[in-house]
Amino acid sequence: MPETLKKLVDIISFLPWIWEKTAVKLAFFLLKSNPNYLRNFTSCLEKVQKDIRECKVCFSYTDKENDICDICENRNRDNHLICVVEDYLDMVSIERLHIYKWHYHVLGWSISPINWILSKDLKFVELFSRIENWSFTEIIIATNPNIEWEATAMYIKENMPKSDVSITRLSKWLPNSGYIEYADEITLINAFKWRN
Repeated sequence: MPETLKKLVDIISFLPWIWEKTAVKLAFFLLKSNPNYLRNFTSCLEKVQKDIRECKVCFSYTDKENDICDICENRNRDNHLICVVEDYLDMVSIERLHIYKWHYHVLGWSISPINWILSKDLKFVELFSRIENWSFTEIIIATNPNIEWEATAMYIKENMPKSDVSITRLSKWLPNSGYIEYADEITLINAFKWRN
């Protein structure tokens, strides 16, 4: 195999959930692709980190020229509800349902001492500031159901700046160790519908 192709296979193999056989197939696909497709693909890869930034309000992603994402800018959102998620992909999965119009807050992960992720590493200060200054009446903790989820939910409850805000979590419709990102629509809808 030519050295350049080997390097391409190695780079593709580094991606999560891509095994060597798949990496080889993808490398050969790119080798045989239309030059215009390859140029567009390369251009997108070069821009992905340069042209995307964090939203200054909820910490999801937005285009570089915007300080605030489309969701935070949308005035038709319910200003009384905020859904706290671990990462952007969880937010995308929930938004894909097209039935919930609340605000979001992306923590960046869950508290996980075993992985050296502590509360100071996440966006809790910003979350509590939003709760204090906005008119939220309910905080929905929509993190993945595992030990880290429990630690994160407990931290939010113990450090809540307002006592008149209710805190709810996804119901057991979402199985333990299940991930929001991979949940089917019915499971996810029921997990929110029967939140407590």
